[in-house]
Amino acid sequence: MTLSNKEPVVAVVVAAGSGSRLGADLPKALVPLEGVALVRRAVDALLAAGVGQVVVTIPPDHESGFAAALNGTGARLVPGGADRQDSVRLGLLGLDAPDDAVALVHDAARALVPTDVVRRVADAVLGGAEVVIPVVPVVDSIRRVDPDGSAIVDRSLLRAVQTPQAARLGALRSAHERVLADGVEVTDDAAVCEHVGMRVSLVDGHRDAMKVTEPVDLILAKALLAERSPADARRHRD
Repeated sequence: MTLSNKEPVVAVVVAAGSGSRLGADLPKALVPLEGVALVRRAVDALLAAGVGQVVVTIPPDHESGFAAALNGTGARLVPGGADRQDSVRLGLLGLDAPDDAVALVHDAARALVPTDVVRRVADAVLGGAEVVIPVVPVVDSIRRVDPDGSAIVDRSLLRAVQTPQAARLGALRSAHERVLADGVEVTDDAAVCEHVGMRVSLVDGHRDAMKVTEPVDLILAKALLAERSPADARRHRD
């Protein structure tokens, strides 16, 4: 099943980060997971969900590596900026779509995002939500640290945020330009949109959309991948 609508759904995949914390000598998004680059798995998940156009922001001087990894996907490569925030802004400018298109922003490091999560996020914007983010419950005990010690935090009120995050393309572009002009630093696109007064809605994410950051995350990702269907493995070999 894919997105069943006549409105365009497009995406920016942020892939301009280094692989230093993974101990890799190449950009993190090009690190292979069972023989397939993380960025390729992320882009394939978006396309399988029905996303019509994908722009990938990449580090300078690595175009050939990304072009090889994404061969056949139709993804457009755009040089990223100095940080994630700027890379997203540049990626949004690289999309060729109307202002009312649904724009997803996804981290290449969340390579195993289920297609159902992608559809859920896009469908919520299509249904009228201003900004949509996927979340999962926090399972660890959390303590708040202050100068006088620490205190337990009620984790039932907390959610861990994932990607893709989404809004209408014109609104998302404007929000990023406003944040840039105001000199505000943010950690994700939901915060960008909240800065200009947009309302954020939550939908269910999935544990498989974990972010690959450190070597142990690759081990977990390989275990998750092993539980997926043979059809998934064949799709990435073809």
